Amino acid sequence: MSQPLLGCIADDFTGGTDLASMLVRGGMRTLQVIGVPEGLIDADVDAVVIALKTRTLPAAQAVEESLAALAWLKAAGCRQYFFKYCSTFDSTAQGNIGPVADALLDALGAPFALACPAFPENQRTLFKGYLFVGDTLLSESGMRHHPLTPMTDANLVRVLQQQTPHKVGLVEHTAVSQGSAAVREAFAEVEASGCRYAIVDAVSNTDLMVIGEAASEQLLVTGGSGVALGLPDNFKRAGLLPEAACASELEKVEGWQAVLAGSCSVATNGQVTHWRDSGRPSFAIDPLRLADGEDLVSAALAWAQALLTNGPVLVYASAPPESVKAVQAKLGVEAAGEMVERALSQIAAGLLELGVRTFVVAGGETSGAVVKALGVEALRIGASIAPGVPWTLGQGPTRVALALKSGNFGGPDFFTQALEVAP
Repeated sequence: MSQPLLGCIADDFTGGTDLASMLVRGGMRTLQVIGVPEGLIDADVDAVVIALKTRTLPAAQAVEESLAALAWLKAAGCRQYFFKYCSTFDSTAQGNIGPVADALLDALGAPFALACPAFPENQRTLFKGYLFVGDTLLSESGMRHHPLTPMTDANLVRVLQQQTPHKVGLVEHTAVSQGSAAVREAFAEVEASGCRYAIVDAVSNTDLMVIGEAASEQLLVTGGSGVALGLPDNFKRAGLLPEAACASELEKVEGWQAVLAGSCSVATNGQVTHWRDSGRPSFAIDPLRLADGEDLVSAALAWAQALLTNGPVLVYASAPPESVKAVQAKLGVEAAGEMVERALSQIAAGLLELGVRTFVVAGGETSGAVVKALGVEALRIGASIAPGVPWTLGQGPTRVALALKSGNFGGPDFFTQALEVAP
């Protein structure tokens, strides 16, 4: 394996592909691996993204897995490191953003890191330290109802401060608007005041490029995928990254197409509705029927087998918040989620046997379960379908094309849009 320049740790699978797509966009040949590999990988790439499933784990376990990922990336020879979390700062009062970032800084011997989840292309902006989803404060958006990580405070300085014993400061947009030199100066001032972290305002891609340039000398960068936009240019300016016009090229994949949706976000529910309203075939997975012992996996596969020759199918467990809460009240939050993930992953494996080779998957937890069920060991990252969502080529026993979508991303017609440009 060539020595990658940038080593990344993502706290979920779709977050990993989201980040990787930003790096490919900047000209970095990028490989995403599923969990920490046992040995070095034979691949000629500029960046490696290790996708974990740590967003909702107990903090101690999330820290342990993240440190194992860091050790692998250090052994691979990376020059800079990136800890990627969600653009809506998904977390709880106990973590896991603060504890993981603390552990990574300690392991690297680094004193300070920025924190910027902003992603303006997907309507995530930061101003005065407050995170907005569109024109709405995070705490007033659909994220306040998230079943696992409800976000009820939009002030990210306050949110991160609850997760770390170290001080958290703020670099406001007034500094960012003055360019990278002003941001570096603001970083120095915040660090000198005793802070280990600085939440950084960003309301545009221009801001993200400025922040990325300002972070060129920081050993660890933390944030959403957006702030990674500016990192490739740092390596180009240093003469370490040549221009690569083919960074996003993927091989063609032949076979049937299917969509699997497990996310219950507002965006994914809208995408399911759009698919159904357009008359395309869909099959609903009801957790309560699963809990009663009904074999919906076999039923879904039999249904799909009869339809795949006519075009793509959708199998979904997405539901509105009130339905999700009713299911969780009866089955428990973890049990309900695990049951749905297991069913969708089994359906994915069955669809693979039926000849499906192109999958669109909605939801981070669902994506992780599906990737594992398909035997995918790594993903070569291709061009973006929509901001934060690239097509990828799964490396494993069977080569498959995968679009792994964070629940909140994409417009109403995302499923059909993605399939139209599949490799």
